[in-house]
Amino acid sequence: MSSIYPLLAALLANVFAQVLKPVVLYLRTQKLDVHQCIACGGFPSSHSSTVTALTVAIGMSEGFDSTLFAITCVFSFIVIYDATNVRYYAGKNIQLTKQLISDLETLKGLKFSDPIYHEKIKSVLGHKFIEVLGGILLGILVALILFELLHI
Repeated sequence: MSSIYPLLAALLANVFAQVLKPVVLYLRTQKLDVHQCIACGGFPSSHSSTVTALTVAIGMSEGFDSTLFAITCVFSFIVIYDATNVRYYAGKNIQLTKQLISDLETLKGLKFSDPIYHEKIKSVLGHKFIEVLGGILLGILVALILFELLHI
């Protein structure tokens, strides 16, 4: 077994997740947006697929009872939690702030001249549960398939 297997699994899972994003978006909306390949958010979560593939690959190569597997598990839980909660709600806060600024301008006639109020900020930073689940499943699949390919 190659010692680079965990790294390859993680990188491949990330690439596959990013390449799948515009495909899934197209299937849902019939709109092609290749920029989704480098976007945050969307289905599947590349954060989740990457850390899951790394964790499974470490488990397969080092053993599921190894210290290294335990470390990557904890690391993965932190990244996945961040992707679904912290970053998701940061995106929601951005949406709310944009709406408040728009409402104040419309309803109160206020004009915000400071450029910071008109900055283009992406409001979707994190993931919904289903996007994370898709990333986790993709990460497991990539790690297992790559394990089989490298073991032949």
